[in-house]
Amino acid sequence: MTQVEKIRQEFPELGERVYGKPLVYLDNAATSQRPLSVIRKWTEMSEKYNANLHRAVHRIADLATAEYESTRDAVRDFLNAGSREEIIFTSGATASINLVAFSFGEAFVHAGDEIVVGEAEHHSDIVPWQMLCERKGAVLKVLPVDERGRLCIERLPELLTERTKLLCVAHISNVLGIVSPVKEIVNICHSRNCAVLVDGAQGIVHEGVDVRDLGCDFYAFSGHKLYAAPGTGVLYGRRELLDQMPPYMGGGEMIGTVRWSGTTYAPLPQKFEAGTQNIAGTPTLRPAIEMAEAMRDPAVLENMEAIKSFMLNRLRSDKRIRLFGDPTDDKDKIPLFSFSVEHLHHEDLALILDKMGVAVRSGQMCAEPLMDRFGVTGMLRVSFAPYNTLQEAEYLMDSLERAIKMLEG
Repeated sequence: MTQVEKIRQEFPELGERVYGKPLVYLDNAATSQRPLSVIRKWTEMSEKYNANLHRAVHRIADLATAEYESTRDAVRDFLNAGSREEIIFTSGATASINLVAFSFGEAFVHAGDEIVVGEAEHHSDIVPWQMLCERKGAVLKVLPVDERGRLCIERLPELLTERTKLLCVAHISNVLGIVSPVKEIVNICHSRNCAVLVDGAQGIVHEGVDVRDLGCDFYAFSGHKLYAAPGTGVLYGRRELLDQMPPYMGGGEMIGTVRWSGTTYAPLPQKFEAGTQNIAGTPTLRPAIEMAEAMRDPAVLENMEAIKSFMLNRLRSDKRIRLFGDPTDDKDKIPLFSFSVEHLHHEDLALILDKMGVAVRSGQMCAEPLMDRFGVTGMLRVSFAPYNTLQEAEYLMDSLERAIKMLEG
């Protein structure tokens, strides 16, 4: 049994059937499947350790708190953060980015200041900054992508001014599947006293993330794309900045003292974790991280490279297909492919593929400005995880060919 086959056995949903056919799950960029270790941890927390965190002195609350806080240590190690206080638990990347948009905005952004956002961003890394700019009277600027989907980094110096406070960019585009040169971006921005937030929703899955090596000021990601329970997420932030940022929400847990005359706030990280936290969900990040590390096995990585090579060869060689996100160097591409088929609607193709047991994504992928950039109303996206196989990629392309012929009549 190969290493990939061993890993697949840990993911029960991969053994399901759809319309009588084996499921080929290729919508991993939206939500990954969950391994048994994650499911068991969620069940264990729900069955044995269901109590509010940090507050009570009884044994169950103590055990639940230990599970939760040991997860913070695991995430700190996974990201190589400088301290556990720099790890904030949220409900996902969207919540993490909104936290920064509010709190960083309150602390550092004023009328006439500027925020720069990459053109390939998910709506969750666009709308919060639009809201911030409207609230504070700031200016939103866009770092464009070229026809191949590459960020135009050479344009960055001219976009940055002494009023630019923050640049926001995806580590990997959820549409284009291209890895951004984050370290280069950070170096350029920091030379102009501009902070950098990285949307790591895809990057945390496909790249070994070392936040201190990247040098970024904030790194956000969701648990549900990294094999953990939904409703879980992380914000890494440099302590120097987090200390200066006001809380995003008020309530229990984030306070020091509460008086009618005024309130003081808890130290990091509790300052940003108001209310009852995800007691059962957040601890699933620990087994999810262990699974992610197991997937860095050389044999598994070799399988992913084989899938990427096969898919790029097939998509590039078919004149009916337009591939979005096609870098000159394949090393900059993950096995995520968004494309259109000439004269055919992406949703029609997705519906037929579904009947063949293949789960893919169609539509705008929460990136409407990027659709406008390429002049399309939507795309078809197939996104592979380390538990997918080359045989599934071959079946996808055979099924796509059948779907095209059916629609062409």
